[in-house]
Amino acid sequence: MSEDTRVKLLEGALRTLTEQGIAKTSARSVAAAAGVNQALVFYHFGTVDELLAAACRHGARQRVDLYRDRLAEVTTLGGLLGLARELHAEERAGGHLAVLAQMLAGAQTHERLAPATAAGLDLWVAEIEQVLGRVLAGTPLAEFVDVYGLARAVAASFVGLELYEGVDADGAKQALRALEQLAALVGALEELGPVTQRAVRSHLRRRVRPRGSG
Repeated sequence: MSEDTRVKLLEGALRTLTEQGIAKTSARSVAAAAGVNQALVFYHFGTVDELLAAACRHGARQRVDLYRDRLAEVTTLGGLLGLARELHAEERAGGHLAVLAQMLAGAQTHERLAPATAAGLDLWVAEIEQVLGRVLAGTPLAEFVDVYGLARAVAASFVGLELYEGVDADGAKQALRALEQLAALVGALEELGPVTQRAVRSHLRRRVRPRGSG
């Protein structure tokens, strides 16, 4: 029963963030959404901030688990961006992007929320890193790209686009199209013959410092 109550509070916190925003998220509003006594917020989590931090991690694990199999099927950068478009639409429709936006906003002024928000994003970064490592392997870019850093850049780009879309939907669409053009360029590199790929690698080595070279 205790674990059931805890989960109810986590789900109630996520629902309250989605529907009312972080400014109106309190022990009272979360308890009402969870259908439990307000005192149980403090019994299980100590503070509202700790509850929100736990809810952020809880929600991120749920979302990543939901999409892990689909991410594992991605074999091209274009495929990753295509899936990202689908996830974006699904997450926005389900209100999950609203939770992310509220947690990011809250983390600017509530120090305890920042590590939990970052931890939630790191779950996505880990999945994206695996996809990028698989997609770029065997291409002329593989030895020059910091996959870990690129995974964070991709995650940051989509977080920014998700928030940006709220104020400039057309601009967000243009940004996505630009990313898709880059994916197409990477795809074109994959289609080059082995001789041409070696020439590309040689040219890049003269222009770009390979990973791990200091």
